[in-house]
Amino acid sequence: MAAPQFKEMRRCYSFDEVALVPGDTTINPEQVNIDFTLGNFTFPIPILASAMDAVVDPHFAVLLSRLGGLAVLNLEGVQARYQDADEVLAEIAKASDDEITPLLQKVYSAPIKENLIGDRIREIKSNGAVCAVSVTPQNTKRFTPITVEAGIDILVVQSTVTTAHHVSKSYHGLIFSELCQVMPAPIIVGNCVSYSAALNLMRTGISGVLVGVGPGAACTTREVLGVGVPQVTATMDCAAAREQYLRETGRYVAIITDGGIRTGGDLCKAFASGADAVMLGSIFAQAKEAPGRGSHWGMANPHPALPRGTRIKVGTRSTLEQILFGPTSATGGTENLIGALRTAMGMCGALTIKEMQRIEMVIAPAIRTEGKYFQTIKGLS
Repeated sequence: MAAPQFKEMRRCYSFDEVALVPGDTTINPEQVNIDFTLGNFTFPIPILASAMDAVVDPHFAVLLSRLGGLAVLNLEGVQARYQDADEVLAEIAKASDDEITPLLQKVYSAPIKENLIGDRIREIKSNGAVCAVSVTPQNTKRFTPITVEAGIDILVVQSTVTTAHHVSKSYHGLIFSELCQVMPAPIIVGNCVSYSAALNLMRTGISGVLVGVGPGAACTTREVLGVGVPQVTATMDCAAAREQYLRETGRYVAIITDGGIRTGGDLCKAFASGADAVMLGSIFAQAKEAPGRGSHWGMANPHPALPRGTRIKVGTRSTLEQILFGPTSATGGTENLIGALRTAMGMCGALTIKEMQRIEMVIAPAIRTEGKYFQTIKGLS
């Protein structure tokens, strides 16, 4: 008789391991509706830009807002530490691989200047853009009054792993239900990857949940800590929590898949897994307008004692508008992401994102093993 297992594991799936099944009816891509609603805001495209210094500065935030999406500004990054943040970003981009982690630790050891928080928010708002900002849980109480006074539209409370119940030495830590009562703007909280954690967060009254631990291109959390869940499974589990919460309360909380999306195909699979929107980092870091100058690094990379990220050279590909809407001559699915989403929805017979969430998915062999020899032969030689 076999000895019982100490614990059982289930199979989880990433974007490379699944495929979407075409529908019985097809739809003209121009007729599908891809709107994303969060609180009182409706965005024409369901795309957010990650709160990373190499991705979002005030200029980028304004540009993405004009194109229909939402950029999130990191209020604990260089934009809130340095008056001339662009000079610091240039220094980071030029540093060698051996110099970069100590340099980032030094750069991010400078104190956050509260006056710069208000200045950056007002800069975005004065240009007519929707303003979303990101803070970590430990700094939320300190910075929230400043952000409200400056006129933010959406607050993102974000760390590598965020839960509704946190044990600490603080007498009265951050309680999301209390934050929701005093905050006049929608609140997005992340990141999480499980059904129970997502459901508990939703029950606090927040408006959106960021899903993803470890899949980002510049993130090394899986390597350093061993923590994370592949994105397809994580999104499906958190979407199941959204449906359960909707049945309990009649209130809908958005699921936003954050990290691991490299191509239009990955993006489409995120929606089919249950996402209402996606958050993009490395793809946007390649835009000509991105402040990172072709480099990209994660929010946990500058940690003074345990960095969980690395600067990567993503290069500069094309304009933000081309990445989102084309036209493109790139054949790998890295540009015209909105065109890819609309086309996939049309092939699958999904008129709306809600219908896209319900289409059939199958477990599939990695695309490199299925008839793509000539496309991958360079990597084999």
